[in-house]
Amino acid sequence: MELEIAFGFYFPHGKVTNQAEYHVIHEAIKSVFQTLPNHRAASEQFDRVTKACGCPLYWKAPLFIACGGDKLGYVEMNVMLEFFKELNNNYHDAASRFLKILTKGQERNYLLPEDFMPLVQDVVDTHPGLTFLKEAIEFHSRYVHTVISRIYYCVNSSWTGRITLQELRHSNLLSVIQLLEKEEDINQVTQYFSYEHFYVIYCKFWELDRDHDLFIDKHDLARHSDQALSSRLIDRIFSGAVTRGKQTKDRESQSVQKKMSYTEFVWFLLAEEDKSHPRAIEYWFRCMDLDGDGFLSMYELEYFYDEQLQRMEAIGIECLPFEDCLCQMLDMIRPENPEKISLSDLKKCKMTPIFFDTFFNLEKYLDHEQRDPFASQRDHDNEMSDWDRYASDEYELLVAEEGGTSADGHDHQLVYGENSEEDVLSPNLDEMFGGNPYVNNNNKLLWQHPDVTVTSCSVHHADRDYVDDFADRDSPI
Repeated sequence: MELEIAFGFYFPHGKVTNQAEYHVIHEAIKSVFQTLPNHRAASEQFDRVTKACGCPLYWKAPLFIACGGDKLGYVEMNVMLEFFKELNNNYHDAASRFLKILTKGQERNYLLPEDFMPLVQDVVDTHPGLTFLKEAIEFHSRYVHTVISRIYYCVNSSWTGRITLQELRHSNLLSVIQLLEKEEDINQVTQYFSYEHFYVIYCKFWELDRDHDLFIDKHDLARHSDQALSSRLIDRIFSGAVTRGKQTKDRESQSVQKKMSYTEFVWFLLAEEDKSHPRAIEYWFRCMDLDGDGFLSMYELEYFYDEQLQRMEAIGIECLPFEDCLCQMLDMIRPENPEKISLSDLKKCKMTPIFFDTFFNLEKYLDHEQRDPFASQRDHDNEMSDWDRYASDEYELLVAEEGGTSADGHDHQLVYGENSEEDVLSPNLDEMFGGNPYVNNNNKLLWQHPDVTVTSCSVHHADRDYVDDFADRDSPI
């Protein structure tokens, strides 16, 4: 009996589409261009071209740029047909086409943060749920940076600052972008694009950034959530375990101070408020893994718990000795090796937030102690994520507190100085994309506290996520 072996074929850019489908789309593109003067499509007409290509509506800005429209101000029919022919011949699924379009046809198999800027800016400019933001151009760049940071937080599982084709396919990013054209209320698109989520993140940063230079230091971050985080944990955040950090010299002491950028703060807040998210588990694991060996040893756990003990004793709260706490944590996590805890051990456990809060967030640790031990599990089983719940609650508090004015009743102004620096993955949009209608071309005007009242107008119906490039460092993850 002969053994028959079937060999599978590998399609890195998706399975080949049939020619009949190609001809239908080819004719649809021609039909659109033939209705336009000189068979040229300007940026404001490219929504029709994009839909004729069979692409989601909000691919239109990067598609326009990929076809050279940013240089000429229009795209000619033959250029569009040639570009689509290449897409059809070499890129056969949505993910590979999306990557090709956003990289502007470059021979690159990954996406950088700046590749997303035209797309997100176009959402700001044209989505009906952000109409109120159209005139407030001073907030466009912050919203764009926040959305891109959230995209990288959720999608870039490799922590490289580069989204690969595989990561793109394993994410829900493309389906969320497609949802944008159907959902008029931007706040219903809670993943990545919600304005309310942006508002909460930006206001939290604003409260900490006392000099409003878009960077915060250890002392600023220590004030977060009424000083709930331990100083040892904050030191680890600024050590380079999860941030690159800007360094500045103190004028008086001449000592070097490390700073956290706004985009790094986005990652911090997402990780802090939803510790069950895979990226959050990786984030806090990196912070607690002092020696970078890929495991949390008993020594490392004791190092962080020791400060918790001191803080509880200082406020007169009776607390468990480390040995008893350790037994509880090991019973909860059930690590494969009882002498150390791995990242995979924590990802398998559904009560990881309790584990992390026990070692470095006193406020949440005490909250867990007073709650039903199974309440966290029930919350985890709910459809709404911890982050969505937090953002919703905080937004309502901000609305109630501000009553239509800024939180402290002042007209804040956040100004970029002549020589201000932004982190590598949060570049200055003005310098990178000046003058293009599909990208942020804000002047360096005023950064100020956003007015919450704009979201309470009739525009809204009543009815999880970039980080510094860790590719050049050994990662325990």
